[in-house]
Amino acid sequence: MKTVETLNEGLKREYRVTITAKDIDARVDDEVKSIAPTVRMPGFRPGKVPPNLIRKMHGPALSADALNKAIDAGVRDLMAKEKLRPALQPAVSLDEGYEAGKDAELTVSLEVLPEIETPSIEGLKLERLTVPADDKAVMAKIEEFAAQMKRFEEAPKTKKAATGDQVIIDFAGSVDGVAFDGGTGEDMAVEIGSGQLIPGFEDQLVGVKVGDEKVLKVSFPDDYPVADLKGQPAEFAVTVKEVKVPAASKIDDEFAKTLGLESLDKLKELMKDQVEQELNGLTRTYMKRKLLDQLAAAHDFDVPPTMVEAEFNQIWQQLEHEVSHEEDPEAAKAELENDRDDYRAIAVRRVRLGLLLSEIGQAHGVQVSQQEMSRLIAQAAQQYRPEDRTRFIEYVQQDALAAAQLRAPLYEDKVVDFLFEKAEISDREVTREEIEAAIEADDDSGHVHGPGCGHDHDHDHKPAKKAAAKKPAAKKDAVKEEAKAEEAPAKKAPAKKAEAKTEEKPAAAKKAAPAKAAEDKPAAKAPAKKAAAKK
Repeated sequence: MKTVETLNEGLKREYRVTITAKDIDARVDDEVKSIAPTVRMPGFRPGKVPPNLIRKMHGPALSADALNKAIDAGVRDLMAKEKLRPALQPAVSLDEGYEAGKDAELTVSLEVLPEIETPSIEGLKLERLTVPADDKAVMAKIEEFAAQMKRFEEAPKTKKAATGDQVIIDFAGSVDGVAFDGGTGEDMAVEIGSGQLIPGFEDQLVGVKVGDEKVLKVSFPDDYPVADLKGQPAEFAVTVKEVKVPAASKIDDEFAKTLGLESLDKLKELMKDQVEQELNGLTRTYMKRKLLDQLAAAHDFDVPPTMVEAEFNQIWQQLEHEVSHEEDPEAAKAELENDRDDYRAIAVRRVRLGLLLSEIGQAHGVQVSQQEMSRLIAQAAQQYRPEDRTRFIEYVQQDALAAAQLRAPLYEDKVVDFLFEKAEISDREVTREEIEAAIEADDDSGHVHGPGCGHDHDHDHKPAKKAAAKKPAAKKDAVKEEAKAEEAPAKKAPAKKAEAKTEEKPAAAKKAAPAKAAEDKPAAKAPAKKAAAKK
């Protein structure tokens, strides 16, 4: 193999690689030998077919396999010989006009990771804001949980439904007088004013009582998931079977028993543990952001443009998704365009911080163990259907890039924990409102790039400009949700309109998805429901 460097500009590299015909032919011979024992041909015993006949039978396929393997080996050899650390997968192109039996001429283009001087971890100072999980906080969590478990009780038959009441209905929908699939249902519970159904449906149930029959006229949203119903006017013939009113939820031993617990004291114990987890998560979030701010302020170096572009594209796609759910999407999009350069700067910061964290971790021996990796893979596999989980696990085990993407968030957390151990930390007790305000003052939460296309988590300071067209905040509720522990089991709620909110998830996990997700949703039984915004 011959290599010639044709470009060396900043972090960009390009090489001309020649793989000789002799090398490729030798690989074809190896392929012939490997499949010879399995080849069957009339007149020959198994495994005794002459190599020249195998070549004749399978020549094109063997040559293609040999060429691909030669290219893969050539690129690996190039990386090793030149001691290259690619930022992303190198782009490899085979010259047009290549013919079997000739040398293969390749162009290999890539961007390399910058040479980073090992970051100093001396002198890090952090403030740890702590919030006590007192009785008031525990009771607030229980009251919040009780509100989620809203119960309804039957009202007198003469009661007219009002906002906040629940009505039980049978319905039959039609478009232009023709019924459509999934447009009928019985005994559907609708809470008036909940926003569960498409615009106008619930409002027209105000004032109905048991036995009423009414035709509701509505229009399906433009983003409704059923193509032939998008934006279509429809009618629903509704029969009211019951009207129910909210029942008061008294927080006592009986309430705790409805949850399968012995007493209110047991419920308080459970909720105190969860409140402590949430508060500890907020403490960690605040400390981590301040830590990363210090790292970002102390280091400035060029980062690979392709990594920045990939990061920016992910940020931008999320923001475009958010503005599509604003009251005035066009105005919100125009406002967003004004901040394009600011968000690109955020992408640069994220990539740089990811590289810094990786460098620190490598310099100090931070590692993700095989046991931890196996647990990560098993957890990620749970998002897929049972029949697809094995395929997903095999995919991650065989694809180094997918594994790196999955490993990155945990690796980052381990590096952050290492830095916490090295930092000088002072403690200050605050209220929950104060720590949430402190986190929100740092604005939004996001993720930063690490090597191998993995993603780490960080926060970034979004441009503080006028809130003209309700510009998307990319996870406004990060303060309350970023460090949230698992909530106590709640009653399953009906599908509701999804908030146009950014879910903070490792992008890497999104990319490593060869199998069909387990969350494939069946066709909606009640087309009156709003289409949930994709997450």
